[in-house]
Amino acid sequence: MAPSAVTADPIPAPQSKQLVPKAQEQPANREYLTPLQAISQGVSLPGIPLFSSYEKHRAWILEHMAGAFRVFARKGFTEGMSGHISVRDPENPHTFWTNPLGVHFGLLKASDMILVDYHGNAVGGNTSRPANAAGFLIHSAVHKARPDVHAACHCHGKAGKAWSAFGRKLEMLNQDITYLYGDAQAVYEEFGGIVFSEDEGKRLAASLGPKGKALILRNHGLLTVGGTVDEAAYLYTLMERSCEIQLMVEAAAANGIPKIYVEDEAAAYTFKMASDPETLYWEFQPDLEYERAMSDSAFAK
Repeated sequence: MAPSAVTADPIPAPQSKQLVPKAQEQPANREYLTPLQAISQGVSLPGIPLFSSYEKHRAWILEHMAGAFRVFARKGFTEGMSGHISVRDPENPHTFWTNPLGVHFGLLKASDMILVDYHGNAVGGNTSRPANAAGFLIHSAVHKARPDVHAACHCHGKAGKAWSAFGRKLEMLNQDITYLYGDAQAVYEEFGGIVFSEDEGKRLAASLGPKGKALILRNHGLLTVGGTVDEAAYLYTLMERSCEIQLMVEAAAANGIPKIYVEDEAAAYTFKMASDPETLYWEFQPDLEYERAMSDSAFAK
């Protein structure tokens, strides 16, 4: 089970507006609420947990990280030894946790994770297996370039690989993909084989940009990032499904059915109201709790 956490502080209201207490909220005033409050009809879902020690925070991170791998396995995102998740250590942010090479996502537990530093040295956790060298170069470059990124996910899912062959962003075809509206989505337009060079890792991270949440790696796969592993993992599942839907739409459009896109104003509004860290954290909880129930929390060990 996850370690106990202290209650998260309330999310501050936008500086230009005063937060209306939930008990006094009227439908006409929903614009005054935070995104998480706005989606909650009644008592709001709580915010991301805060912890009284690094040890408790670390245990929670590793449990959710292992749970994310189990969710990915259940959704069919495994491909041999490919795929990795990284999460910054809360106490030593110049190090990050990642998965051991050659272990199926569906078998991973919190105790299996490896702590590596920016030089690629294993400095903690499970040192009985190596980390993925290509994965280290990708994730270390992303973490170095983006101090705000606490977690990153990269896999070789079927739909993601298929759409990556076009080297194009996903289009604003429905409500869900607007969570990656504008600068939140980018494309890495190079492909030089497996990433074994530090320079390519840096170019990949640069392609993500300062505001990017999701990256399409041409002829390769998908990468997503977030403030929590839950956010990054949910965005990966969203992006993989969106690639599948985009391919379905492309097939229909090839037969002469015209596409109708979400208008920019609506896409920007939905992004604002659904793509904040608190909401995206919660978007992942149903899948995580389902995996917890199906596995009797085996990934938490």
